[in-house]
Amino acid sequence: MSRGAPPPLIQRASGKRRKRGGVFRWLRRLLVLLLLWLCGVALYIMHVGARDDAAGDGVRADAIIVLGAAAYDARPSPVFEERIRHGIDLYKRGLAPTLIFTGGFGGNGARFAESQVGRRYALRRDVPDDGIMIETVSRNTRENLSEAAALMRQRELGRAVVVSDPLHMSRALRICGEVGIVCLGSPTPTSRYRSFDTRWRFLLSEVYFFHRDLFVSPR
Repeated sequence: MSRGAPPPLIQRASGKRRKRGGVFRWLRRLLVLLLLWLCGVALYIMHVGARDDAAGDGVRADAIIVLGAAAYDARPSPVFEERIRHGIDLYKRGLAPTLIFTGGFGGNGARFAESQVGRRYALRRDVPDDGIMIETVSRNTRENLSEAAALMRQRELGRAVVVSDPLHMSRALRICGEVGIVCLGSPTPTSRYRSFDTRWRFLLSEVYFFHRDLFVSPR
């Protein structure tokens, strides 16, 4: 052993510490990159939800698709009512001649499908029956839009305006592309997800669905 050199045991211990330190540094870097990625996805979801493609003058489409949400017997939930009202407003502004309400039957022996609840609501607000189309079998967003796409193909309709909550809009538009709907997004101007807690949980769920849809093949 040369004079002044540390003993072999100390050298080995020092080497192990350096290796562990290098591993921890890489783990920290990966964690930082992961957090930056997740923040970027969340910001993208919020950005898309803040944009209303139907707000400009001269915007026209063939149909307005209102995505389903919970209904309580014949009454829409507050979230669904916001979507229905916004869809009716777009219809009365002349953006499209047809309203498509989506959503099937919920649990607990529901008497009405979500789309039927939307249709009843629109009829009471002077939307003519021949301006409304519904489907009653879908149970989630992808099925909502797949069934709406089938209705549009039956009527040979082209472009649609899709109505949903702001934080839900990026997923809705992504699925539209996957099921063959040429679409514009028009989020509800207000949302029943008002508290910080509900908005935060909704955003987290949409970040999850963003990644699930990247890595899991759609059904």
